[in-house]
Amino acid sequence: QVQLVESGGGLVQPGGSLRLSCVVSGYTLDLAYYSIGWFRQAPGKGREGVACIGVKAGNTYYADSMKGRSTISVDNAKNTVYLQLNNLQSEDTAVYSCATTDSGYGCYARGSRQSDYDYWGQGTQVTVSP
Repeated sequence: QVQLVESGGGLVQPGGSLRLSCVVSGYTLDLAYYSIGWFRQAPGKGREGVACIGVKAGNTYYADSMKGRSTISVDNAKNTVYLQLNNLQSEDTAVYSCATTDSGYGCYARGSRQSDYDYWGQGTQVTVSP
C-alpha cells in the first residue's frame, strides 16, 4: 500500500526558508517511474499545484508563484522527495501536501493534473508571519 508522510512545516518569518519532506512507502523511487506532486491549500482557497516531478514523462514543473523560490529534489536512499522553499512570504501560508499516482503520470510540462493523483499525505502546515 502506498503511503506518503510529509514533515518540515512550521512557522517562519517572511524571507525565511523551509525544507519539506515527503517520505514515500509502498514503492521504491529509484526503481519506479513515478510522478510526485506538491500541492498547497490556503484557508478559504482551493488546492493548487506548487511543483511536481515526473520521472516517467521526464518533467519537472514549478508554479509561476514558486519559480526561483522552490526546488524539488529526490533522495533515493531515503525514498524521500523534498521541496525546498525559499524567500517565503505571507501568501505562501498554507497546508502543503504531497501526492503520487498509480499510473506514473500526473506531472506535465504545464503542471500537475490533480485528478491523476491517487495517494495523498496528510499535509504539513507552513505559516509565514513576522
